[in-house]
Amino acid sequence: MLRNNWTPLADGQPILHKQPGQLIYLQDTRADCFYYIVSGTVKCFISSPEGEERILTLPHAGELIGEASFFDQQPRVSSAMAVTKCALVSVDRQRLEQVFSARPGLAIAMLEDLARRVRLLSSHVDGEFLQADKRIARHLLSLIPEADGRLRCTHEEIGASVGVSRVTVSRVLGEFDKRGWVQTGYKLLRLLDRQALERFLQDS
Repeated sequence: MLRNNWTPLADGQPILHKQPGQLIYLQDTRADCFYYIVSGTVKCFISSPEGEERILTLPHAGELIGEASFFDQQPRVSSAMAVTKCALVSVDRQRLEQVFSARPGLAIAMLEDLARRVRLLSSHVDGEFLQADKRIARHLLSLIPEADGRLRCTHEEIGASVGVSRVTVSRVLGEFDKRGWVQTGYKLLRLLDRQALERFLQDS
């Protein structure tokens, strides 16, 4: 599956700029809109009453954030913060209806994307019971590759998402590379054998 093209959402719309560390939206607040990331990297995370933080995803340019709570009209279940300098477009219901009217195919694509996100969030729950290598494998399978097959993520981002150290991520990816499942290199991560990773997850 390749990354969806959400750029019509941003056509002619004002750009919201965020500096690293600035909040985009806050957990438990009302979701009157969602956001299309024009540039930069965002951290989506949940916070416990004790102040502990768990990163859920690290979406990049070209992705959507905050749309689940926007659609079900419930308070946001997570917060979002700029990791790098970010440019975003806010999408409210009126704007979304305009885009869907002109491009109805985007509505189906968005439903498919939401389903993928539900699956990803579910993996954070039962993934706690998996070994580190299987948690990393599951995370790789949840990512959408670029057109050239690359996965746009760093070892630090993978570690933060699955709850292991960067060193552990590097070790596991090195093992996967030796098995021919992924290709690694300087600023390079490409998934080569999806079926092998899926079989690895299914093995007890």
